Amino acid sequence: MPKIVRPENCQPARTLWYDRKKYVTINFVVQNPKDVQVDVQDTKIILSCKDVDDNNIYNEIEFYDRVYKSPAWLLVDFDNWRDWEHEEEEGMAEYEQYVDMLNEMKNKGEPPAMDDLDDLSD
Repeated sequence: MPKIVRPENCQPARTLWYDRKKYVTINFVVQNPKDVQVDVQDTKIILSCKDVDDNNIYNEIEFYDRVYKSPAWLLVDFDNWRDWEHEEEEGMAEYEQYVDMLNEMKNKGEPPAMDDLDDLSD
């Protein structure tokens, strides 16, 4: 893959990220991108493209264990944020709710016979 070169007149895309226990998702917000190039390396990710107005877009994000100061265009995506440290507990709560719902349905008695319905096969 050829090296992505930073264009002279470029601007960063608004970038949203969120993490899970085993991965990180990064969303670059670019309207109708074209000429998209992405380079994922061990230490960073680079995006280069053009937007709907033919503006040059370029983002370079270094990977860190912890980010103490981030660029103004790099934002946490709180719509997708979860506290993954407690993800297993939340999953168990959802499972228990599902089991309760099944038990509730089971305890309602026998299902109706439905033998009085018309035969729909033609």
